[in-house]
Amino acid sequence: MPIKILIVLAVLVIVFLIIVALQPSQFRVDRSLTINASAATIFPHLNDLRKSAIWSPWLKLDPTAKNTYEGPPAGIGASSTWSGNNQIGEGRQTIIESRTNELVRIKLEFVKPMKGISTTDFTLIPKGDATVVTWSIYGENSFMAKAFCLFMNQDKMIGNPFERGLADLKALVEAETHK
Repeated sequence: MPIKILIVLAVLVIVFLIIVALQPSQFRVDRSLTINASAATIFPHLNDLRKSAIWSPWLKLDPTAKNTYEGPPAGIGASSTWSGNNQIGEGRQTIIESRTNELVRIKLEFVKPMKGISTTDFTLIPKGDATVVTWSIYGENSFMAKAFCLFMNQDKMIGNPFERGLADLKALVEAETHK
């Protein structure tokens, strides 16, 4: 009898591994929000990592997280590292592309809880007196991330904080604009 149980368990493990392996390697999560301000008003809050820390949903999950900043104060080469609780983990972000009032692209290097590299884009598209800001993250899921995503909704897990962050950015920028 024990050999049959072992065979069944082995088959289940193999089926699970095959299901994980067949999951998409690429991922992308996008959220957009219209902010009642010009792209020129919003851009500095995205292009300066110190300013982005004010509205970032991640740092609010661990107010005691350790953050350090290196490189120029804004734009290409500006970077920050963070180390915090299990909700935000540990990693580094570096601005790798910056087009004034249009795009900020950031390379994200996660160390904990799971190692990985992703790219984040902030795009700004004028819409009358307002600007549509889109926050995107994309990259490749490791085998472990694929397995994790079988049990957790990656779009919600990342998208919900993106929505909170964009709402906080909107409140911050619109308050500054209406002073």
